[in-house]
Amino acid sequence: MAVLLTIGRVAKATGCTVQTIRYYEQIDLIPAPDRSVGNQRIYEPCHVDRLYFVKHARELGFSLAAIRELLSLSDDPNQSCAAADIIARDQLAQVERRITQLESLKTELERMIKQCSGGRIEDCRVIEVLGDHHQCLTNHKNAVG
Repeated sequence: MAVLLTIGRVAKATGCTVQTIRYYEQIDLIPAPDRSVGNQRIYEPCHVDRLYFVKHARELGFSLAAIRELLSLSDDPNQSCAAADIIARDQLAQVERRITQLESLKTELERMIKQCSGGRIEDCRVIEVLGDHHQCLTNHKNAVG
């Protein structure tokens, strides 16, 4: 007999919120579970496994579209993993770009803080630079997602 779980138990087991689980069902990242006589969702261990997969992929920054592709690939385990490799390489490239942007952002913040005299707001370099982006010396646009 299979272990059947309520959405609350699945949420607790996976660390996902109930709302997130329902959302993933709506967008077909996880299959809709069967329902009890009382119309309560009844999950099986395969749902939990799939949620762990999605959650881990999200933690690594994969988009929902990439996760959908990876799940599709995982559903056919005998095929080549070349497509999964390409998706992972694309994600790595995005992470590397983000790191570069964040390093630029860090440099600009350090410069602003160093130039701040600690006096009054009317003379505050932090406020001045934030008010006039042309004073920035680094390219940090879109560094924050």
